[in-house]
Amino acid sequence: MDRRIKIFDTTLRDGEQAPGCSMNLIEKIEIAKQLESLGVDVIEAGFAISSPGDFESVKEISKTVKKCAVSSLARANIKDIDAAYEATKEAVHPVIHIFIATSDIHMKYKLKKTPEEVLTQAIEMVKYGKSLCDDIEFSAEDAGRSDLAFLAKVVTEVIKAGANTINLPDTVGYRTPIEIAEMIGYIKKNVPNIDQAIISVHCHNDLGLGVANSIAGIEAGAGQVECTINGLGERAGNAALEEIVMVLKTRYKRLQCITNVDTTQIYRTSKLVYNILGMIPPINKPIVGANAFAHEAGIHQHGVLAEKSTYEIMTPESVGVTKNNMVLGKHSGKHAFSDRLKSMGYNLAEQEIEVAFKKFKDLCDKKKEIYDSDLEAIVANKEQEIKKIELLGFEVHTRSDASSICSVKLRYQNKEIEKVSLGYGPIDASFNAINKVVSPLVFKLESYIINAVTDGVDAQGEVVAKVKVQDKMITGRGLSSNIIESSIRAYINAINKYFNMGVNK
Repeated sequence: MDRRIKIFDTTLRDGEQAPGCSMNLIEKIEIAKQLESLGVDVIEAGFAISSPGDFESVKEISKTVKKCAVSSLARANIKDIDAAYEATKEAVHPVIHIFIATSDIHMKYKLKKTPEEVLTQAIEMVKYGKSLCDDIEFSAEDAGRSDLAFLAKVVTEVIKAGANTINLPDTVGYRTPIEIAEMIGYIKKNVPNIDQAIISVHCHNDLGLGVANSIAGIEAGAGQVECTINGLGERAGNAALEEIVMVLKTRYKRLQCITNVDTTQIYRTSKLVYNILGMIPPINKPIVGANAFAHEAGIHQHGVLAEKSTYEIMTPESVGVTKNNMVLGKHSGKHAFSDRLKSMGYNLAEQEIEVAFKKFKDLCDKKKEIYDSDLEAIVANKEQEIKKIELLGFEVHTRSDASSICSVKLRYQNKEIEKVSLGYGPIDASFNAINKVVSPLVFKLESYIINAVTDGVDAQGEVVAKVKVQDKMITGRGLSSNIIESSIRAYINAINKYFNMGVNK
């Protein structure tokens, strides 16, 4: 008989805690909507008490999402729980996720509390959370290194206090799959009321065992798995959602487990998260990496041509990877363009279609052949709602034996401004010219990545520029068949993001 596993996605909370992975409110809502389309059961939208920005994002996501439960993390104290409740109370299905450490090392050195004090606090705070919200998840932080007898006692009592879900995290990624299974087996045997709650696992990837440990937890009886898109998270990250889901689907005959996830949305979701964070997947990343379905060895190619299942245990289409077919041309209409996007899984609002169609027509004038990946890039490279600065034109002069010169013409604060600057190369010169326009603000380029969207000399170049201003790191993205224009647009996109964050308006 099939067993349904709940997918608890914590990309917007634990994933965002990874260095360089912060997101603004607009980006978080966009990811939450895509997670809803993906079909996750719970979206952990943030840690409401941690900052006003986190509280606001949890609150807005709670109001926006209709098909998923929305959770906020909370330490086992009244202020945290109150903040989590206030932030999630407008959700269709709110969840308060209360945690406290139960390992000896955490209790002694971090909490400076005795086991008895931790047990009492856990019980009282779960009871308090239950008085506000029907659905309470309790996490025994560092359960993987906790004394099992004490862990069983805590779990027994918090279930009595009202916890619906019991999460047993391997917080530091220390355990092996067999040990995770043994821990869950012990809890099932020694917690008399365990049938009144769902067991959940949350495995970190410090030793590269996050997914393996999560699957071991499911095999041992866990009914929920906590994970992130692309395995994002603190240190070496979390168990990757896309890998867990495809293990369950590919190995269904053995595991007999199903999820609500629409696997054809996996690639799109992964790419959205990578794009927003200004990252690209390692080429050998399972499921979504560039080489995940590539075959170079002659014997592999021969086998795949004869029968795909010889070397492919899943198909690219099953996770939403497009075939890169050539698509519409310059004479295509908006209706055909919209239908093509829908066939690729993109359901855009009318205004979004208008913007994307204009970009498509512009691209048709510059590029001979348009592919699905070009359309994906067009949809992914969204303009900021508030365009405080806008590119009107540019001109670059560069030589191998002299500094480059760039002149940029911008609309800034409703005025047309043109500035000229020198630089070590055309990109540096163009960024220096833009900085003259926005002075006295100082934007500094910290990271710069170029990615070709398709093959060929007329391929669109996608630029990701990470820009630092004051104490904020902002990621901008630009797209064009002209790499200098892509770079300028990425830099301007980052600047507009800065203004969209609610500062200096």
